[in-house]
Amino acid sequence: MTSQPTKKTAAPAVGGHGLQAGLKDRHLSMIAIGGVIGAGLFVGSSSGIATAGPGILLSYALVGTLVVLVMRMLGEMSAANPTSGSFSAHADRALGRWAGFSIGWLYWFFWVVVLAVEATAGAVILEGWIPAVPQWAWALIVMIVLTATNLVSVGSYGEFEFWFAGIKVVAIAAFIVIGGLAVFGVLPGVDSEQAGLSNLTGHGGFLPNGPGAILTGVLLVVFSFMGSEIATLAAGESENPQKAVTKATNSIIWRVAVFYLGSILVVVSLLPWDSKAIAEDGSYVAALDSLGIPHAGQIMNFIVLTSVLSCLNSGLYTASRMAFSLGQRGDAPKGFGRTTGNGVPRAAILASVAFGFVAVFFNYKFPDSVFLFLVNSSGAVALFVWLVICFSQLRMRRIIQREAPEKLVVKMWLYPYLTWATAALIVFVLGYMLTDTEHDGRKTVLLSLLVAALVLIVAFVKEKVGAGRGAAAAVAGPDVEDAEDASPGKVKTG
Repeated sequence: MTSQPTKKTAAPAVGGHGLQAGLKDRHLSMIAIGGVIGAGLFVGSSSGIATAGPGILLSYALVGTLVVLVMRMLGEMSAANPTSGSFSAHADRALGRWAGFSIGWLYWFFWVVVLAVEATAGAVILEGWIPAVPQWAWALIVMIVLTATNLVSVGSYGEFEFWFAGIKVVAIAAFIVIGGLAVFGVLPGVDSEQAGLSNLTGHGGFLPNGPGAILTGVLLVVFSFMGSEIATLAAGESENPQKAVTKATNSIIWRVAVFYLGSILVVVSLLPWDSKAIAEDGSYVAALDSLGIPHAGQIMNFIVLTSVLSCLNSGLYTASRMAFSLGQRGDAPKGFGRTTGNGVPRAAILASVAFGFVAVFFNYKFPDSVFLFLVNSSGAVALFVWLVICFSQLRMRRIIQREAPEKLVVKMWLYPYLTWATAALIVFVLGYMLTDTEHDGRKTVLLSLLVAALVLIVAFVKEKVGAGRGAAAAVAGPDVEDAEDASPGKVKTG
């Protein structure tokens, strides 16, 4: 399995027979900003706070640094070669067909499972508002509506995501401003006795459960960062892909700092980390309640629903574009690599949403067996993707420098040392997860490794079969050509 550094990765054409440049600059900007804000930030942060206390800030900072470094590597490769396959296409060229095939299908698997998770989460909220419609019907409605928007055009996806992401961004920005004013005691009309920076060191100190809780916190928050790479996939359908990738890469630092670290800092400053309200109501709802804001729960439900719909919308888009890229490279059915007249990969979208529907069915019928297996077996894919990006960038930098050095408009810092350090940190996190039995870390890694091993076996078999057919065709080439020329209806030209 050797890499093929001189091979040109097939890039989708822009026009009637390929993906179209239907995403505007404002779409890409909001996709880049909103992509890093997942529903997991609102829903999952409470468990991290309960585990690490105020020290969860270090967990978020550690994972945030990891994401910034990985995105810098991905930005370097994607700015030089923007493509809908993103890191899968880069791995294909830098490491070999087996790598692009494996990580592409694992990433697709991750997002189609996410479709089911998010559809169910959205259905729970909607059923609470309108109980006359059963939960399964809400999940069906949500999936159908967002499938329809993706089937119309990439522009309709971009427009929906622009507004979904916009609501998330405005909500978190408002939360940080209002909460920050309350922490410093200058919010008019609010007298919160609990709020203050003293919450960071009181109640057992900054690390009440010891330094080891920082790493446990990492395991709980790492998956909420998945989605930051979506901008590099979407850039292939913009008018200026290189500019879009460069902008998204350069802005990742402040996005992580503001939306993750900033909002969590406000939460743990407004309330003691061990407040029962955080565990019972969720971190953001509890923080809003502490300020006496009316209907805080419903406000947060609306924001979470928006995040869920955004994640669903982007998940379907991302899964379909990865399937499209795999189809273009011959690693998926050829139909996946075809588009409609308006540049929509219809077959790739329908195949992705079909698996999503099946996963939703499993969630209702077998939530504690089949669906739990799907969720756990895709849980570590984010870390696998980041690791492959590291190794791809190590090889791709040399390829770009040799073939087109002028395309290195984005460069990874301290190459190759920081790349190796990032890869080592990812491996360390995976290793630490194997020691975690309390939060299912070991189960998640082992099941994800099992699925990854199965996909790798398929990749190796496919490559061996392809190589065998290629060798057979090379030997029988002249005879085959004569046979084709002699076949009925064959017109020989030239």
